[in-house]
Amino acid sequence: MFARRKSLLRSTSGAVAPTVALSLFGLIAAGGIAFDYSRLASMDSELQSAADQAALAAATQLDGSATSITRATSAAQALIANRTLFANDGNSAGRSVTIPNLIFYSSYNQDTDVGTTTTSPAAAKFVQVSVGPREAFYTLTPVVQMFRSGQINASAVAGLGEAICKVPPVMICNPQETGSNSTFDISTLVGRGLKLVSVGSGNGGWAPGNFGYLNTGGGSNGAPGLREALGWTAPPGDCVEATGVDTKPGATVSVTDALNTRFDIYDSNVSCPTGGNCPASINSIKDVVRPANASGNNACAIHNQGWQEVASSGRYLPSSATSPLSSTMTPLAMGHPRDMCHAVDSSTTGYCSGPIGNGAWDRDAYFRANYGWSSTDWPTNTGLSAAVLPTASNYASRYHVYAWEIAHRGQNIGGRTILGSRVASGSGANALTDYDAPVCSSSEGYGAGIIPGGTAVDRRRISVAVVNCTANNVHGNSTNVPVQEWMDVFLVEPSLSRSRTSAGDVYVEPIELTSAGANGQTQAQVIQRAVPYLLR
Repeated sequence: MFARRKSLLRSTSGAVAPTVALSLFGLIAAGGIAFDYSRLASMDSELQSAADQAALAAATQLDGSATSITRATSAAQALIANRTLFANDGNSAGRSVTIPNLIFYSSYNQDTDVGTTTTSPAAAKFVQVSVGPREAFYTLTPVVQMFRSGQINASAVAGLGEAICKVPPVMICNPQETGSNSTFDISTLVGRGLKLVSVGSGNGGWAPGNFGYLNTGGGSNGAPGLREALGWTAPPGDCVEATGVDTKPGATVSVTDALNTRFDIYDSNVSCPTGGNCPASINSIKDVVRPANASGNNACAIHNQGWQEVASSGRYLPSSATSPLSSTMTPLAMGHPRDMCHAVDSSTTGYCSGPIGNGAWDRDAYFRANYGWSSTDWPTNTGLSAAVLPTASNYASRYHVYAWEIAHRGQNIGGRTILGSRVASGSGANALTDYDAPVCSSSEGYGAGIIPGGTAVDRRRISVAVVNCTANNVHGNSTNVPVQEWMDVFLVEPSLSRSRTSAGDVYVEPIELTSAGANGQTQAQVIQRAVPYLLR
């Protein structure tokens, strides 16, 4: 008997049970806290998501009209039905998330989260939405439903931004930017030539007058993707934000070959990548010619069997930056030319070393070379003014001349067919011929040339973002760069390596600020969309 009692005293069987029993309180408490924290975090996410969606819905209505605030309030409170599945406070709203308060701002500083409140529908540009607060009762904590989360709420601020769609993703560095000036005034540039230099690779900063590309999140990588964006009638990728853009690296001189398709110049699949269409403009006047019997793979490329310059004695190579060519000197082939101060040799007095020209291009030589008209004939035949800069609505800018030629294509005026063809030099089957309308676009499978109007875009008019490259340290891969303006420009000439030009040059003439339905734009030229975005 004594031995049995002694054995019992020595036994350790069941000694763990009290420990386990005591630790269960801690384990259950920890599990309860984890469960209730998860409920709390999920409810917070639900409320914040509801605030975000309601703010975005409200922002879509801030169009400056008299009913914008009323519609924004209705959109936030009724357009989107949000629910919370994790609140268990017995609120009379049930599981619905309410939107009791909206605050409107005329301006908002995202860095300080401070805005200027307004009640004016015309001034309201931003909206703050706050959802009704909710609570969660803690369920599995040691004291059942004795603890509560307290009121949890959420708010969000949204605004309405603009996006531009269906445009080539192109940007230029503000040519007017200096150390003391960051503004952009297109009124001083309309009709003037802009000499831009294509950039895009490397980490070096871009400078005023550079020409680069934007990232739309679509298309192939590197240079092939840029050729798609510049050449195809339907650029790949998403819309581009009107107020902040991302630049895209990977540009090479060969990228500008895609722009040349708009002038009826094709270099196999390099200039127009497979997968898209690259038609020429119906007006593809340029300063290169090709043999009348051109055929084969090189017939539409820059090649001695395809597009080429005429002999140097017949090229437009002015020697004066201020005076037109003598009437006794007529180029054998001449496209819409650069301003004379950009067309002369760089050592010539009056040469424009900067990107901005003065608008004085040799109109007399142009009409004499292409139509045989004198300096008094062409104003009469076209109805365009001889004014150098836009002092009249019908002044002869390059873009106005281009548009006049399209409107009168095929007509015989002053003894010449508008947008016809003629022998520039030589004779017979090998005669170098100046074609003013496309001859390659159709043979390449892209049609006979785009006639702008209706849903057909103008292939020589593009919209570009103007940014301050120096102030924003823009380089090959910069993000959210502020846009000064969007501007429509006229592509003056193909980008070729020829006398006094480089294949990396892009020469344009500003037309006007970009807007959907702007003067001269077609229905498919530019699509502007209002895009709501969250600030906080």
